[in-house]
Amino acid sequence: MPVLLNDIAELTDSEFERVSELVKALCGINLHQGKKELLKARLSKRVRMLGMSGFDEYIRRVEADSDGDELVVMLDAISTNLTNFFREPAHFEYLSERVIPEVATRRLRVWSAGCSSGEEPYTIAIVLQEHLPEPLGWDVKILATDLSTRVLAQARRGAYPAERLKDFSGLLLSRYFTCVQTRPERVYQLNDAVRRMVTFARLNLMDAWPMRGPFDVVFCRNVMIYFDKPTQSRLVNRFWELLAPGGILFVGHSESLAGVKHRFEYVQPTVYRRA
Repeated sequence: MPVLLNDIAELTDSEFERVSELVKALCGINLHQGKKELLKARLSKRVRMLGMSGFDEYIRRVEADSDGDELVVMLDAISTNLTNFFREPAHFEYLSERVIPEVATRRLRVWSAGCSSGEEPYTIAIVLQEHLPEPLGWDVKILATDLSTRVLAQARRGAYPAERLKDFSGLLLSRYFTCVQTRPERVYQLNDAVRRMVTFARLNLMDAWPMRGPFDVVFCRNVMIYFDKPTQSRLVNRFWELLAPGGILFVGHSESLAGVKHRFEYVQPTVYRRA
């Protein structure tokens, strides 16, 4: 018999602590006490779906999950994936006006670390299509990674409802998207030329990184807000190692490298260069 919402006991402090320690150890996310109710709300649905008696049984399952499948489901449940096309537009202006003119080799490698449902890497691809001189003559690859398998599946489809495309002009919309559904709402599919520029992969930023680089640009925006300062410092210095000399790191508008030990040169708010 399925477990009803009212049948699930409260998430105790000790259970919350067990989940927090597990998440922190595996993916660096810092779940402070203020996230307890959010965690309870998001995991309750999964507990009910599995017909479990409560959170203790569920946590024991995650801890005993040798292949990590249930851990992935749990991380998907607690992840916040807020994004949109052309979010923080100053970064894309810097990319087109400062980065592209300085690339002399016609080879460009970009990493979107924490790509969510794909709007960021696809925006990068569109900006490059628009601003690269003779784009067909360039060797461009964009790597887009995220911890969540759920949002990566959305990103690979490259299809978005009309409300998610409100920041596109009519010209850009017609140039890069095709309407593939009109009811109950309009849905637009990105064209193949843009989608081919982006490779999606699941990556836990706390794990070993299989790619060798070097990258010319790394976007890691609104990701480090979930990490404590020591974790931020380790991550930022790993980015430094993977960037080419002169490479650019973009961080989110609510982030900075203040208080984080690093070797980057400050360029302007949220923009840093490997000097």
